[in-house]
Amino acid sequence: MIEAGMAGFVLGISLIMAIGAQNAFVLRQGLRGEHVLPLVLTCATSDMILIAAGVAGFGVLVESYPIAVDLARWGGALFLVVYGAMNFRSAFAGGDALEDAGRSSVSRKVAVMTCLMLTWANPHVYLDTVVLLGGLSSQYDPSYAFGIGAALSSYVFFFMLGYGARLLRPLFTSPRAWQVLDGFVGVTMWVIALTLMLG
Repeated sequence: MIEAGMAGFVLGISLIMAIGAQNAFVLRQGLRGEHVLPLVLTCATSDMILIAAGVAGFGVLVESYPIAVDLARWGGALFLVVYGAMNFRSAFAGGDALEDAGRSSVSRKVAVMTCLMLTWANPHVYLDTVVLLGGLSSQYDPSYAFGIGAALSSYVFFFMLGYGARLLRPLFTSPRAWQVLDGFVGVTMWVIALTLMLG
């Protein structure tokens, strides 16, 4: 059981560490200190639900209906294009100053809804959690221990990302640094959108 759990944890965290739209958004909000707890809980709990579905065998159902994956792919690509454009606009406008971080730029509801869109409208999330992790869980006994380990890795990673971002705050005391970050996030969103449209 411990071996299965550790395997799930290691594989789960190796998949989630790759920079993506969701991670970039959580990093930005963590730097600003805005709504960090609800966002990391939203990301990690979403992963837990998807991993549980995969372990329960939902991955087979997803593969049986590729139209659902196509709809999520195009919808996610459109959302990422728009969100990336918003980040580019912010970068060209001059960036934010960290001194203004105490004044929330978005409400908690908007931040959580954005996070949900970045999570659930991304087909790669389903492939990584439901299909890949769900499929691999069948190789371990018990499979639920593998799933628990993978879900735990998501909680550990997002809490480290969201709250660890404060360690980088000294680098973001100037608007120029925020311009670079906004540009980086914008590029990340558009690259992922492009891979979705070409995929």
